[in-house]
Amino acid sequence: MSQKIYVTGIGIISAIGDNVEQTLDSLTRGKTGIGELELIDTIHKTRIKVGEVKHTNEELIKRVGLPADTKITRTSLLGMIAAKEAMVWAGIKDTNDFRTGIVSATSVGGMAITENNFNDYLNVEKTGDFLDYILTHDCGDSTEVMAKYLHIKDYVSTISTACSSSANSIMLGARLIKNNMVDRVVVGGSDSLSKFTINGFMTLMILDKEQCKPFDKDRKGLNLGEGAGFIVLESERAAAGKEILCELTGYGNSNDAYHQTASSPTGDGAFLAIEKALRLSGLKPKDIDYINAHGTGTEVNDLSEGTAIHRIFGDAVPMISSTKAFTGHTLGACGGIEAVLSVLAIKYNLVFPSLNFTNQMNELKFRPSTVLETEHPINHVLSNSFGFGGNSSALIFSRH
Repeated sequence: MSQKIYVTGIGIISAIGDNVEQTLDSLTRGKTGIGELELIDTIHKTRIKVGEVKHTNEELIKRVGLPADTKITRTSLLGMIAAKEAMVWAGIKDTNDFRTGIVSATSVGGMAITENNFNDYLNVEKTGDFLDYILTHDCGDSTEVMAKYLHIKDYVSTISTACSSSANSIMLGARLIKNNMVDRVVVGGSDSLSKFTINGFMTLMILDKEQCKPFDKDRKGLNLGEGAGFIVLESERAAAGKEILCELTGYGNSNDAYHQTASSPTGDGAFLAIEKALRLSGLKPKDIDYINAHGTGTEVNDLSEGTAIHRIFGDAVPMISSTKAFTGHTLGACGGIEAVLSVLAIKYNLVFPSLNFTNQMNELKFRPSTVLETEHPINHVLSNSFGFGGNSSALIFSRH
């Protein structure tokens, strides 16, 4: 009998809440976190809407209990908060009783700090303490910081595969448990807003100046966001006697290698990832009750993902929505954040609304749910995460 992978803890921070409780409240009340950019000084400040965590780095440092002069990145701080909540939820007080690992994902890493000092990099007189931050620039630094904060030392790894990063971290965590390398693992991701990503997406011309409209015929692009989402995966032995939130029953990833920044118009990568996840779970398409779509609101992504969903589900597409109109697109963190939302969907039998949807896409037959659905049992949730470079990942969470 194959090893089951249990979810025993969840933690989150984003534009719609500082923790799981606040997040669930915002989701059930239809309260979006998309609004004006306040904490980053950029020439694009008035031209975009974002999902920003409305706390300064100094406030986040105080929240995690570190000295005020601590040199630490925003990506690390957001991750520490969400990962700690997940561990508390799972009742983990000692990381020495079972082999414990962490696999964290990110795209931004520490560039939100280093980019502010770029012009002074070669000016020794102005550089000052900036050189200390060079070590925090890479993606792996945030994971190392989180591991130290959480006293995790048995396995520490980082994944950066664009917007599929967190979903891939969850897959790796499951494989570590199944291959008896750890007994439990904290998995998910963290990303902060930065001028680099804002400028990059402006160059691609895929940012909406207003709130995004996933799967809407008149969609104009995405809203960038920031935050962190983590879940705790445990083996059957490590989870014994605990509340099981759900099981991770399926996962799959693929790469269609179609384009550096665009998905295949026929949805090949998404199709293969979902197909693999279903095969591993032993479920049929008809068994899926809810799809938490990647649903960025861009012209290319929504068409590609929608096409793949029709290839898998035909005309019998289950209830589907995108929650990015709540949180914004949190890049490397989105798979972790939406994994937490998928767990909440199962725990409370909820389908979250796809905000701002009005007009049906001509190319697709399904319409996303636009109101909070509370009357349907949610036993199996498919959560999609698709990234640049053709990275496509799908997760299936199932009621225990």
